[in-house]
Amino acid sequence: MRTPARPSAACALGGAKLVIFDCDGVLVDTERIGPEVVAAMAAEVGWALTPEDVRALFLGTPESYLLEQLRAHATVPVPDSWPAEYQARVAAEFEAAPHTMPGVREVLDALDARGVPYCVASSGAHARIRHSLRATGLWERFTEGSFRVFSTDDVPHGKPAPDLFLHAAAECGAAPEHCLVVEDSPAGVRAALAARIPVLGYTGGPTPAEWLADATLGTVDDLRLLVEPAAG
Repeated sequence: MRTPARPSAACALGGAKLVIFDCDGVLVDTERIGPEVVAAMAAEVGWALTPEDVRALFLGTPESYLLEQLRAHATVPVPDSWPAEYQARVAAEFEAAPHTMPGVREVLDALDARGVPYCVASSGAHARIRHSLRATGLWERFTEGSFRVFSTDDVPHGKPAPDLFLHAAAECGAAPEHCLVVEDSPAGVRAALAARIPVLGYTGGPTPAEWLADATLGTVDDLRLLVEPAAG
């Protein structure tokens, strides 16, 4: 039996005053759907991509960057409505079988029990984040008492710039060095590093561990390790 990778610290949570979760691929199981939809829609405008290509090129980046690159490589005009159509297709696919990533509810329950605040900071638009969290029953976990859902819509520059994580930390009243980011994308890891926030890479989805090698606290393939002490 393979032993899951553990954080470099005895427990990655440590004394964190705020845990900042990415959404797609960390909280909700959408990272298998999105690349397939992008690949299909890219083919429709003349750019041949596989889902693996899409993950390598765009995982964790804002939709505005995706649209920019599509227009640079397409053989036909890409309309302004493309992002809305993409979001609609992903939403329809996800709604047919919405899933959280394994262990998400247990982790949130444990953080609540310990009194550790948490939030979402995603490259997705607010509408997409809201749809995903509502479909999986997680929306209230991030909105009861205070609104703790942050999108690339809220800042001048999305990941890999540090803006989104710094914005989330400030809005939640936590100093960057006292936060913990949980990310599954290279862009997200780079954003956390730029914000000087400790970051844990999550490899329980399709992201290979080597893509997250720069994560300061290493990687885990099971989110529950975040709230369990390391053995020994």
